[in-house]
Amino acid sequence: MSQLTRTDLEALPSYVPGRNPADLARDLGLPEAIKLASNEVPYGPLPGVTEAVALAATQVHRYPDMAVQGLRHALAERLGVPVERIATGCGSVALLEHLVKATCLPGAEVVYSWRSFEAYPIVVAGAGATSVQVPNTAGHGHDLDAMLAAITPATRLVLVCNPNNPTGTTVDRAALGRFLDRVPQDVLVVLDEAYLEFITDPEVCDGLVEFGDHPNVVVLRTFSKAWGLAGLRAGYLVASAPVAETVRKIVTPFSTNALAQSAAVAALAADGEMRRRAAAVVAERDRVVPALRKFVPDAPDSQANFVWLPIGEAAVPFARHCESHGVIVRPFAGDGVRASFGTTEQNDRFIEVATAFFD
Repeated sequence: MSQLTRTDLEALPSYVPGRNPADLARDLGLPEAIKLASNEVPYGPLPGVTEAVALAATQVHRYPDMAVQGLRHALAERLGVPVERIATGCGSVALLEHLVKATCLPGAEVVYSWRSFEAYPIVVAGAGATSVQVPNTAGHGHDLDAMLAAITPATRLVLVCNPNNPTGTTVDRAALGRFLDRVPQDVLVVLDEAYLEFITDPEVCDGLVEFGDHPNVVVLRTFSKAWGLAGLRAGYLVASAPVAETVRKIVTPFSTNALAQSAAVAALAADGEMRRRAAAVVAERDRVVPALRKFVPDAPDSQANFVWLPIGEAAVPFARHCESHGVIVRPFAGDGVRASFGTTEQNDRFIEVATAFFD
């Protein structure tokens, strides 16, 4: 039988989601398991979200607003940008797919740090483009000079994940400014700011505020993390009006569904509670990371809602050990483990389980 799909995708690794905690609890005979694998917030929906979803659910026999007017206008007001500069999609990763489609023909290059978000190579390969992966620095962050050197006439996109997933490291304001000044103007730079709300380092900037006026800069954001809408899949980008318009043209029709639109608008109205919850995550981060450094002294500082443990070949055995004790973390074979911050009780359990592995 002839090959019906692209042969170049056969070697592409599949995206690996966090394991279902209910399944693990059942397998282990535990009342519950703790999931710290997917960078979710543990506090439930923000006030007003459940009610907004319930109301929107009464109209699910109708198509959603394809132009996403309500959410885009709410974002425009919040961010202080014209609504024409905003595009929404089924999570920020879907918008990245659309950006790659909008900029890359087969053979075009996309430069990004590695290790970074594991969806990047999948998205790039899916468009027939070529990934140019630049190794992280010894401190697990972006090597911006090496990324600049990797740009060629074939480069169409450069991705900067800030804070970086899965390492939690950041690019500071000054370094990012120098980098953007040197990137060719015909190359689009995507600032992936999925974890912006957890940043407390004053040297790490809001990319939209500092660099949003650059015509070749796109800022990607999501409602999946601090805003607590991971299960509904809503994200947005802010770009120059021509770039945003092109993305809106090729977004899958109606991909920001009615429930997600209503939930995101309601979540934005609960900004104060979102900030309180983000601060609670940061407080746990400040407590958990030093505790883990007793065993993994080179764990980098994190500005996200997770910690990176660069334990190399021990990554998979450590994750298996954690799962055997009812705690789900995310291993990256040969590199390290990413663990999200949960509630205080969940984090205490993780520290206890980690201690048992390393002692």
